[in-house]
Amino acid sequence: MQNDLQIWQLIWHASWMVKMVMLILLAASISSWMIIFRKRQMLKAAEKGANAFEEKFWSGTDLTRLYETVSRENAGNTGMERVFEGGFREFSRMREQGRMTPAVLVEAAQRAMRIALARETGRLEQHLSFLATVGSTSPYIGLFGTVWGIMTSFHQLANVNQATIAMVAPGISEALIATAMGLFAAIPAVIAYNRYSNQVDRLEMRYDNFTEEFSSILQRQAHALTDV
Repeated sequence: MQNDLQIWQLIWHASWMVKMVMLILLAASISSWMIIFRKRQMLKAAEKGANAFEEKFWSGTDLTRLYETVSRENAGNTGMERVFEGGFREFSRMREQGRMTPAVLVEAAQRAMRIALARETGRLEQHLSFLATVGSTSPYIGLFGTVWGIMTSFHQLANVNQATIAMVAPGISEALIATAMGLFAAIPAVIAYNRYSNQVDRLEMRYDNFTEEFSSILQRQAHALTDV
């Protein structure tokens, strides 16, 4: 309890610049943790949704019926469902126009799937750059506060005839808290960024593989239509 009280006293008596640095780091840390929890839920839901959709897709169900089901649930669609919906919608629209070669049909569907894939990739990667920024800059921001606090402590000794460690120790302690806060903000952000980046890469690979596999299915369907 005494140690906690001393820490708060050190923060309270720090210089205005060190306090500002601490406030910036506190805001960065809070924002990072909010993003960490939200991103965790988003990626968990995306992986669960991809598993569920792949199970339905490869169960042998009719693609038209699956598309109608996905379209009815449009508000909650994300990830692989969006890619499928965009590709099959464009394939069906071009097919209804008639006199289209299989290459044109498949190319149109692939173009629509690439657009959907880019949107989903952007959604998954959203706010990851903020975590990377916090992880890379927070230690330096904290170090700046420490340097400023130490510089201020030694500057106050200019008018003192006999300097002792007891005179500069409180100021140095106040300044070092800024470095500790910088590390406290940076470490979770770096860990979360590395973990989530890996998860996003795996999901993007799954989406990309699905796009290629679905394109092959559409190509077979397009050739079957022209052979009739």
